[in-house]
Amino acid sequence: MNSMINKVLFTRAGYGLTVLRIVVGVIFAAHGSQKLFGAFGGYGLAGTAQYMESLGLTPGYLMATLAGGTEFFAGLALIVGLLVRPAALGLAFLSVVAIFSVHLPNGLFMANNGYEFALALLGGSIAVLIEGAGKLSADRVIAG
Repeated sequence: MNSMINKVLFTRAGYGLTVLRIVVGVIFAAHGSQKLFGAFGGYGLAGTAQYMESLGLTPGYLMATLAGGTEFFAGLALIVGLLVRPAALGLAFLSVVAIFSVHLPNGLFMANNGYEFALALLGGSIAVLIEGAGKLSADRVIAG
């Protein structure tokens, strides 16, 4: 197997990382569903695009599509454990952007729309990025 592909897919992580990966994946996929499809009380693509524009993230429709698509599809990748390192990298980047563009001025706590939750998701994404998918994953099966 190609050395680069093996580095992306290889994991020595155990079941604990598998649980973390799936939980973080479910949260991101649900948030992506809100942005893309208006599921779970979300505003859909048009509403999210309008919000992105209000933050100065332009063009809003493109930014909403990129953010929602990354959350949804990378979240699904984490859930099934397929290409989790590239997915986690995208989610970590997205979390950093959310922290600095939306949540940081509000302080730490979620009650004030602070960065607490985004920071926790960033930590989970970075853990998956470093450790890989864990025992129960498509990556582990593919890497052998």
